[in-house]
Amino acid sequence: MNGDAGIQAVADQLWAARSAARGIEPVRTALPAMNVAAAYAVQQINVRRRLADGRRILGRKIGLTSEAVQKQLGVDQPDFGVLFDDMAYNGDDVTVPLAGMIAPRIEAEIAFVLKADIPERGLERAELEARIDQVAASAEIVDSAIAGWDINIVDTVADNASSAAYALGSPQPYVAGMDLPARAMRLSRDGEVISRGTGGATLGHPLTALAWLADTAAGLGDPLRAGDVILAGALGPMKPFEAGDYVIEIDGFPTLTVRARA
Repeated sequence: MNGDAGIQAVADQLWAARSAARGIEPVRTALPAMNVAAAYAVQQINVRRRLADGRRILGRKIGLTSEAVQKQLGVDQPDFGVLFDDMAYNGDDVTVPLAGMIAPRIEAEIAFVLKADIPERGLERAELEARIDQVAASAEIVDSAIAGWDINIVDTVADNASSAAYALGSPQPYVAGMDLPARAMRLSRDGEVISRGTGGATLGHPLTALAWLADTAAGLGDPLRAGDVILAGALGPMKPFEAGDYVIEIDGFPTLTVRARA
């Protein structure tokens, strides 16, 4: 199946799966092989549905920023999804309900908040930094509508980059030249460290991930805007998100606690 009818059918399948909180078979076979543009077309259909339901867009998330994950999925590029207001949990100690999720996992990330639009492509690093207002520790809760996380890039892009929720810790002013790649991250669950990493895990530098997203969004005619929250990508391996207390420690940021509750 391909063409507009195929794209609409895949969007309908994913919408139904999310609405019922049940996993479905991979959708990649219903779209042209490894056609990322078709997957984004599916994503946009369901973005428009959420907007029609009264949701507001708060920003974007960047995925597939790890070289290991890119190799696993056979791709050489990141992807992105859209963050909505009903996904957002703000503060250094938040509770995220598990209801309505299928097979959620948690990732520790660095997030940016923009202070200016980025309509241009190819900004120099200093120009890009001048558009950033704040930076914060964050957690992304990813959740796939594809049963068993049997995904490739087409499946995850079509499924809004497997986005489910996010927590944004207390932000601090962004200072040009911050050494974000060196920041160490520790993710613990109920006192046990389950994931480690550094800021350099996101394409070598979180700003590299932000630059990729800014260029991609501008190229699609939907540029990043002032006030957008941008999740720059995982700093370490994602882990199952089950009932319990998760603590994210990133050097230089307030500790972020995310409590998963049934």
